Amino acid sequence: MARRVGRLLSSVWMLGLAFGALTIGWASRVYFQSDELAPFVIEKLPLPHEDLWLAALKVHVVAASFALPACLLLSLKRMLRFPRVHRWLGRGTGVVILAALVPSGLYLSLFAKGGAPSTIGFALSGLIVALAMVQGVRRARAKDYVGHRRCMLHVLAQLSVAVTSRTLLTQLDAVGIDPDAAYLFALWAPVLASFGFVEVYVSRRSHRRNSHAPKVSAPRPAPLLTPLADGPQGFGKIA
Repeated sequence: MARRVGRLLSSVWMLGLAFGALTIGWASRVYFQSDELAPFVIEKLPLPHEDLWLAALKVHVVAASFALPACLLLSLKRMLRFPRVHRWLGRGTGVVILAALVPSGLYLSLFAKGGAPSTIGFALSGLIVALAMVQGVRRARAKDYVGHRRCMLHVLAQLSVAVTSRTLLTQLDAVGIDPDAAYLFALWAPVLASFGFVEVYVSRRSHRRNSHAPKVSAPRPAPLLTPLADGPQGFGKIA
């Protein structure tokens, strides 16, 4: 029963992330309309390098719109039935994350609302993604698939912050929490909670797997040999 409930909650969570990713991607199309500036862009002005910031924003939006759905797809167990598709989609996702998503996100974090605490929060999430992705690739090449899955779950968890943070911020705004405090909490809470959840989840699964593993009986000790009482060979009689 508990396993069924867990699977149901996992499915609901995955569908929620997929819906959130599509919603954010659709709402972000305004960044590519040349005839108007989005309110998010206007509140950032003036910027020291406006064209560079806008280019980084567009790269980040496109990369995120691909990376989160791709990671959701790669996390499905059914994808393991198609190892070649899984391998090449994983490689493409890794390139997008390391070459586009993380660098653009780190640059945008320098201008984040809320000052240094927000910059550190966004940068921490981006660095977790980058390190987990690099380690995940190394684990996959070493055929350590348990370690590979753990790293990829960290990548997925941090990418999901884009959805959970916006959802939490909307809820905090609805109950009248101070906007500045709500913004910082809606950023840091999902980042730290996502990291902790993966660590606890993986540890529990490893413990459960080990507890259900067949017990290996200890080898029986070898029989002792004693010297012959009057034989010339030394050790030849079993005690």
